[in-house]
Amino acid sequence: MNLELAIADAAPAPRHLPRLIGYALLALLVTLAVLVPLLWGLDIGRQDYNAILSLPSVAHPLGTDHLGRDMLARLASAVRLSLGLAVVSVLTAAVPGVLLGILAAWKGGLTDKCLGLVAEMFLALPGLLLVLLVVAILPGSFIALYGAVALVLWIEYFRMTRALSRTVLASPAVTATRLLGFGPAYIIRRHLWPELAPVILTLAAFGAASAIMAIAALGFISVGVRPPTAELGLMITELLPYFAEAPSIIALPILVIFLIVLSLMLIAGGRKA
Repeated sequence: MNLELAIADAAPAPRHLPRLIGYALLALLVTLAVLVPLLWGLDIGRQDYNAILSLPSVAHPLGTDHLGRDMLARLASAVRLSLGLAVVSVLTAAVPGVLLGILAAWKGGLTDKCLGLVAEMFLALPGLLLVLLVVAILPGSFIALYGAVALVLWIEYFRMTRALSRTVLASPAVTATRLLGFGPAYIIRRHLWPELAPVILTLAAFGAASAIMAIAALGFISVGVRPPTAELGLMITELLPYFAEAPSIIALPILVIFLIVLSLMLIAGGRKA
């Protein structure tokens, strides 16, 4: 009986399995993005007109695109770009969103109403349209791209943080802490953050997936980054006219987008479970 209990405790709970799969997929993609330029070393812009739309070979393990550029090198670069922009966008959105949410719940009154009004103003404009407007004003700018995505994402962090913080700050535990003379820093560290952290991390995973989808969508409609930059949505657009000739080549960036988003969704869903 004791042996069975030990085995049950050592084995991961079934509800954690999706999150573990998500972490494994994400780690695999990050490894691909980091190691390929170190081990492969091909220029993502190097063209070989003798190997246009070629099938996988020793020289090109994943084949080449319509300009004879190596797909493995370009996919690795695209993954680095997408994940990098997603991480920066999430951090840029999460930090002000969480801080403003805590401030609104802490101060209440006019401060809460003003910050809530600002959030409602951003919600009045569809997120993708807002991103398109910013990117159209500053075309081809990485700063504009991740900044526009962050402008859309921060609202969710703000609203969720404000709602949870109101409940926590009104609890008897926080009231007792204040009566004992502890300051805001202690209350945030001891009471607020333990309640906020799981929700914020789940929102971050969902936000990263949304950012990657938005970046790919902008690249697909040729509004995001400009050629010859390797970006997943832009790669799909460039290869779309050659779908009949090389369907397996255009399937590669689609598959990578699917795996990135799937891994982040599994991580977010695993945390939520």
